[in-house]
This record gives sequence, structure tokens and C-alpha cells, in this order.
Amino acid sequence: MKLSKHLIWGLWTAGFIILAMLVVAFSLSKGELAIPFFKIPNILLNGKGSMEYTVLNDIRLPRVYMGLSVGGALSLAGVILQGIYRNPLVEPYTLGISGGAALGVALIIVAGLNLSLGSYMLPVAGFTGALITVFLVYFLSTRQGKVMTQNMVLIGVMISFIASSGMMFLMATTTNENLHSIIFWVMGSLDEANGNLITISAIISGIGLIVSYFFIHSLNALRLGENKARHLGINTDLSIKILFVIASLLTGMCVSVAGVIGFVGLIIPQVIRLIVGSDFRISLISSFLAGGSFLVFCDTIARTIIAPNELPIGVITGITGGLSFIIILSRIGYKTKLN
Repeated sequence: MKLSKHLIWGLWTAGFIILAMLVVAFSLSKGELAIPFFKIPNILLNGKGSMEYTVLNDIRLPRVYMGLSVGGALSLAGVILQGIYRNPLVEPYTLGISGGAALGVALIIVAGLNLSLGSYMLPVAGFTGALITVFLVYFLSTRQGKVMTQNMVLIGVMISFIASSGMMFLMATTTNENLHSIIFWVMGSLDEANGNLITISAIISGIGLIVSYFFIHSLNALRLGENKARHLGINTDLSIKILFVIASLLTGMCVSVAGVIGFVGLIIPQVIRLIVGSDFRISLISSFLAGGSFLVFCDTIARTIIAPNELPIGVITGITGGLSFIIILSRIGYKTKLN
């Protein structure tokens, strides 16, 4: 008996939810203090005051929340942007959003404002830099009220180069202490002690997922090209603008709270598309869940592989993502256009 398409999608979604739960259990149990995962519920409910409870509640759970939120948001932004441009090689950082955010943070660190204005200053600076980049890319890519999608990619890449040059200039002219802070932030980390920022990240990620589902028909139509999508009754210009803003805000949020974490928004949508297909009704939620699971897993490896020291999570995502992408290209011969 052939299963219906919607039932298959439901099974895939349930599978990715189970995968996320298993990765979370793995992450909570691993570290310098190993905690058997079957004891974790009892420790969280009845072990308040113990060392295990402190490690779980104050260190590992916040990182898990951040990993799920940031990884899910980056993957969601990636699948949306790849749908807009009909190009699987586009990712959230292609448009220069991460470069603008990193430059904003570097300026604040060099000016010393992060020390005088509190812990919120770096995320605010990163998000502001991302928004400025988004505005520039959008403004420079608009002609007579119409967004030129191919121009957006080229302009984004150029802005990314300019931002990188600005970063190198600041790093070459600042103190060693500031240089260390900039490098650590750029490499990415889920070690966020501010509970409010973690909550905000989770809320923005969830809202981004919900809002994106209002545009699944537009995304599926855009797979055929903008002209054919218009013939199907889709307001492509408006849809592209709104989807671009959603993806940009998600990326800006991720970079502002966790630094530059590459490859998540590129490789996860690729893998999901190979597994569940290119229909956005299933690829959006699947990418969100898989991206969160992937980032939590990478963070676990980053903080345990050379314990008690910790690797920047960007190192792990870069290595695993890069190797996975090479394997996909070499063995499957992935196309450069979405079908």
C-alpha cells in the first residue's frame, strides 16, 4: 500500500524531532562531568543544589537552547534564500550579512563601548551591522521598484569583501586584547550566559519558521522561475522582498548572539533536499529541526574534543560542513539550479 505524501512528510517530521531529542540527550550527558542521560530528568526535577544540576541547568541547557535556535534559524534562512535565488550555493552569509554584523561588533570592541555599556552592546552592534548591510544590499539591488535577485548576490559578495577588509584593518591597528576578543567572537560560540538573549533568540527563530509557512506557495512557485510564478498569480516582487527580510533578520539575530557560524545555512538545506525533496512544505520544518540538531551536535564536539579547553564551534561546522559538501558534489553531482 502506497503511503500518502502528507503521511510521509509527517513521518519525516517526527523522525527529525526524535533526532533532535537524541542529540539534546547526547549533548546534556557529555562533558568533563559525564552524566548518564537516563538520570538527567531526575536531576533536573529533584537535584537542585547538586553539582550535576548546576552543570545541566546553568551550562549545558542554555547551550542546547542556543544551538537549537541558532542552528534552526540559520538553516531556515538558508533554505529560504536558496529558494528565492534558485541556487543551492547561496547561503545566509553570501549576502554579506555576517560581514556587516562582524564589522559592527569589531567597531564596538575597538572603541571599548562593550565594557562601558554592558553585555547587550555586542549583540545590538552585530544586529545593527547586519541591518545596515541588508538595507544596502536591498537598496542597491532595486531598480524601478523591482528587486534584481542576481544583482543582490553579487552586491552581497562585494559588501562582504569590503566588510572583511574593514575587519582586517581594525584587527591590524588595535591592541592584542581587542584582537583576541574580535577573533573569539568571529569564530562563533554558543556560550551565552544572558538568559534574556537566549529567550529572544528562541522566540525570533520560532516566529521566523511560522511566518515563512505563509509563503510556501510562493517559494514552490519560484522554483519554476519568476516569470512562471507570476503567471500562477504569485506577486513575486512582494514575496521576494518579504522572504529576503525574514532570512536577513534570522541571520542577523544568529550572528549577533553567536558570532559567525558558517556552513549550517549552506549544507543542511542541501542534505534535507536530498532526503525529503524540494517541496518547501516539508523542507522548511525539516531544515529547521536538522539545523538545530546539527549545531547542538557540533557544539558538543567543540567543547569536549580537547576538554577542558574548548574549540570555537565555527571550526567544527566548517570542517564537517565542508567535507559533507565536497562529498555531495563529488558523489551525487549536485545541480547548480533548484528543480
